[in-house]
Amino acid sequence: MGINAPLNRKLRMGLVGGGQGSFIGRVHSIAACLDNRAELVAGALSSNPERAKASAPDYDIRPERAYGSYQEMLATEASLPEDQRIDFVSITTPNYTHFQVAKAAVESGFHVVCDKPMTFDLEQAEQLQAAVEKAGVVFAVSHNYTGYPLVRQARQMILGGELGEIQAIRAQYIQGWLRTKLEADAQKQAAWRTDPSKSGAAGAFGDIATHAYNLGRYMTGLLPAQVSCHLKTFVDGRKLDDYGTAIIRYENGGLGSVTASQISHGRENDVSIEIDGTKGALQWHQENPNEMIVRQNGQPHRIYTRDPNAAFMEGAGAGACRLPAGHPEAFFEAFANVYSATFDAIAAVADGQPVPGKETIFPNVYDGVEGMFFIQQCVASSQQDAMWLSLLHPSARR
Repeated sequence: MGINAPLNRKLRMGLVGGGQGSFIGRVHSIAACLDNRAELVAGALSSNPERAKASAPDYDIRPERAYGSYQEMLATEASLPEDQRIDFVSITTPNYTHFQVAKAAVESGFHVVCDKPMTFDLEQAEQLQAAVEKAGVVFAVSHNYTGYPLVRQARQMILGGELGEIQAIRAQYIQGWLRTKLEADAQKQAAWRTDPSKSGAAGAFGDIATHAYNLGRYMTGLLPAQVSCHLKTFVDGRKLDDYGTAIIRYENGGLGSVTASQISHGRENDVSIEIDGTKGALQWHQENPNEMIVRQNGQPHRIYTRDPNAAFMEGAGAGACRLPAGHPEAFFEAFANVYSATFDAIAAVADGQPVPGKETIFPNVYDGVEGMFFIQQCVASSQQDAMWLSLLHPSARR
């Protein structure tokens, strides 16, 4: 769906974070603007005011809209005429700052796209959910792997019953970049991700296991019931987990597993998921995202390729494609699909339609709360020798 009448223009974006040396801030800016539906016009790009303003030329942000703090950006932008101020804020800062920035943006009436995990802890997530519901704004969480065409293809196939009853989910996210203690050498990305005061209660499980868990929820819609988790820190002196495995019991009787590692030699961003149903099974691998394998006993294995013109593609999968088959689409495009779906919701709200609830194609504030509950319960379970704990948060998508 394109931008409708009240928003027959590009949406105006304000970026928080993304200053010089940032990876994810640049990704958000590229993804948001990829389809020419948004333009980055304002930013508070660093917690250091001088560095924030020095980073602005990298994004072609004019000096008068290069702010020294997110508070200054929100206050100034809110005071501008409606046809000039930003429409939404993208938050790309470390975990411990998400809540205060997001809450301030929401309470200022701006729509928000927030990097994951949504907040530092569950209490903040629940407060943010209440603020979003009160303000009536669109709030997206950048679980970007949900934007891949074949992930959306799988989701529509599963929810349509093609795999039958789902009985098992195996999801993993395997990296190796923290095999050595990089944080001791002041490597910026390692330093904050392994610091409990900045990353939160979990390390690898907060950073990447949340993606694997979210994929299973997104693709199958199964509601979790309980979790048993064991987290481990293998690198001496590290303060947070760098490896872990969780077993999940789903309400329908199915079982799931989530494994995350940041200490596996030679592994980069190995996100993969396998789903077993009574009628069939499928497998998808993020490092080869344009293929998905579907299996049935006694039948040849089928390889689904990302092909928007193929008859086998469901609407959700085909609609997430930008290029013909054979031209690889990947990380930026998946990120952009999360933004595009968010823009559709923003346009609908501007047209007087209700703010979308839980059932959005993009990950929303409720998914953000679920992610924080997952982290909290996994850490608590591990601290109690993998005790089974509840995993169904009251706000979970149903």
